[in-house]
Amino acid sequence: MTPRIERFADQGCLVVKGPDRPGIVSAVAGAIARNGGNILQSDQFTSIDDEPIFYQRTVFHKENFTASIPDIEADLQDTLLSVGLDWRLIDRSTPKRMIVLAPKSDHCLLDLLWRQQRGELPVEIPMVISNHPDLREEVEYFGIPFHHVPSQGADKSEAEARIMELVRGKADFMVLARYMQILSESFLRRIDVPIINIHHSFLPAFVGAGPYRMAWERGVKLIGATAHYVTPELDAGPIIEQDVTRVDHTFSPADLQKHGAYVERATLSRAVQAHAEDRVFWHGNHAIVF
Repeated sequence: MTPRIERFADQGCLVVKGPDRPGIVSAVAGAIARNGGNILQSDQFTSIDDEPIFYQRTVFHKENFTASIPDIEADLQDTLLSVGLDWRLIDRSTPKRMIVLAPKSDHCLLDLLWRQQRGELPVEIPMVISNHPDLREEVEYFGIPFHHVPSQGADKSEAEARIMELVRGKADFMVLARYMQILSESFLRRIDVPIINIHHSFLPAFVGAGPYRMAWERGVKLIGATAHYVTPELDAGPIIEQDVTRVDHTFSPADLQKHGAYVERATLSRAVQAHAEDRVFWHGNHAIVF
């Protein structure tokens, strides 16, 4: 049985994207009102391009929304296509399925599990997959299935095939909770769901492995973390969320790593929440976050 988020019962979320033109906001509001919806929140943005693109996210309430979805979608198909918009209608009471890939380190993973259990993240977690067995007990404490998929050496094809087998049809998006394995372009193409990564650095500086030592060697006074979507180019996908904390010359690389862990947890959780609430739009290599 699909779980339900009661605080979002009878709430729809309409997200639209298309070439900017007069009348879009009126068309969206009119379609919602015509179907008995009451707008609770609306955000919009028009890109700064030679050919501007319009983005809008509108949350509305409607009694018996879930049962009304087919009728509303039929209306939207006629109304919004006529003004050149792509659109999605989302039932906010249905949580997104988030599968987490994790390593030995537990700080980002356990923060996500804790927030999900408290109802702070509108997701369900079908499973956690790790390339180490160490976190099985902690994950299963939350009642979540744990799968150990070793990933050793340069050839990751066997591990990726096993992950694909576990994940297919069970995830709306995935999260790399400090999972330090590079996913192949073939895997990213075949998995066909968004993947969010937390990089323990304030990108685009200090790309790749060992950013805290690189930061220490440069004598930085701010360290940070970046949550971004995964693309074939390493640590170069659209940035969803970033944060920093101040450090000084007395900090060792280990001190930087310890303080950075706090920032990583918060940054990743905010990015996951934004994605799960359909507040993120891709615009080229930018992420527009409402």
